[in-house]
Amino acid sequence: MRLLLLPCLLLAAPAALAQTNAAATPPAETEAVKATVTRFFEGLRKGDSAVVRSTLAPTVVLHTISTRGGNVQVINESPKEFLKAVGTPHKDVWDERISFERVLIDAQLASVWTPYQFYAGATFSHCGYNSFQLVKLPQGWRIAYVIDTRRKDGCK
Repeated sequence: MRLLLLPCLLLAAPAALAQTNAAATPPAETEAVKATVTRFFEGLRKGDSAVVRSTLAPTVVLHTISTRGGNVQVINESPKEFLKAVGTPHKDVWDERISFERVLIDAQLASVWTPYQFYAGATFSHCGYNSFQLVKLPQGWRIAYVIDTRRKDGCK
């Protein structure tokens, strides 16, 4: 019986260690990560591409999951084109309303899970979830990767 228990304990050890590390994250680090994501959306709302750019890592990757036409596709969005779109004057305010559902941090890596609803001005456009991966650079936390889902119903 002891021989069966030992492998189970060894398999459970990494999970327990991961929980300990996550629990040991100082609240100030969690708030710094949230501040970067919040600043990203403030820049989006203001149409200020410089603010948005200040939150991004130099090699940021932007993806969205599309289900247009019934086919699931991962679409790569150009950071340069995204920033251009943000900074180009548009009639309606782009208002992505998020909540922080989960923030996980280990050393210089953070993962953030945020449900959202996107509005163009006062008009609801779509909703879904964002998954952000951030890296802590000498300048602070920066967004290295974003992937999101988009739909019209089933919003949180």
